[in-house]
Amino acid sequence: MHYTNIDFNKKTILITGGAGFIGSNLAFYFQDNFPESDIIIFDCFRNEETFSNSNLKSFGHYKNLIGFKGEIICGNLNNPIDLERLLDFDFDFIFHQAAISDTRVYDQEIIMKTNVNTFYDILDLTKKNKATLVYASSAATYGSMPSPQTVGKETPENPYGYSKYAMDQIANKFSNENKDLKIIGLKYFNVYGPREFYKNSTASMVIQLGHQILKGKTPRLFEGSDKIVRDFIYIEDIIQGNIKACKAKQSGLYNIGTGKPRSFQDISDILQKELGTKLGTEYFDNPFDGYQMHTQAEISDTIQDLDYKPNYELEDGIKAYICEIKRMFKEEVK
Repeated sequence: MHYTNIDFNKKTILITGGAGFIGSNLAFYFQDNFPESDIIIFDCFRNEETFSNSNLKSFGHYKNLIGFKGEIICGNLNNPIDLERLLDFDFDFIFHQAAISDTRVYDQEIIMKTNVNTFYDILDLTKKNKATLVYASSAATYGSMPSPQTVGKETPENPYGYSKYAMDQIANKFSNENKDLKIIGLKYFNVYGPREFYKNSTASMVIQLGHQILKGKTPRLFEGSDKIVRDFIYIEDIIQGNIKACKAKQSGLYNIGTGKPRSFQDISDILQKELGTKLGTEYFDNPFDGYQMHTQAEISDTIQDLDYKPNYELEDGIKAYICEIKRMFKEEVK
């Protein structure tokens, strides 16, 4: 699926965070559909370092790139020497996916340095190359705003959400000062799909519940999970959004979701249907205060400006994902 009439063959493409969930899927999209494109992945890859919440500081994993034939640079955005390696290339397109994306990291300094400070470097690289930049923003910028969440109505409630909000403001200012460049921010909602396994505890509920069920355990959900809904979006529609963003008529900021929120209970029920189980559901009290009960992407501008149309209902996405959920479960229990 090419999604646009852009021919990425013979183009030089940078994907930061290219060993991560979305970045690695983008890399294989270009490799599979445009075999003559030059793809450069920049990723710090995972090490054993953790944040105070015990989650890993980086999720990039070599196993996400098995079969990848392009160039790989192991580097950290916070290291100027690593960034200098990117000056050797003439990029046509830059997909900036690298970030600290854990919403439960509260070390403001490291998040702002990694997500915000380095964004200036990515914008400078974009300007130097006169490239098209598509960068990952986030629905976390909306905080607890009521649905549907709409671009321009953001109230971030954690450091990660604020960092993405700051990036959006920086991108807008940069775009106004460089009208010849195309800078597109995409606010991802709840993404799930292949190559998310190595996000560990920050991976989607889809794979986490799937693996609970495959262990023969009754899936555990918060009490009232039939009323807790999110805009869950399958990875293929995220890829579609990134590719179509390259064709945008002008710089801008867009939600990438389905516009159709679904409940946590729906996920559990669909998984059990696909896996052929009838384990029921175990409920427990939600321990979080101020928990977001409803997210729904307002995507009318995305449809109109990017010609974006989500192709996967939750049932379709889980069905497409189920073989990979089973494969990664075998990997997990080795």
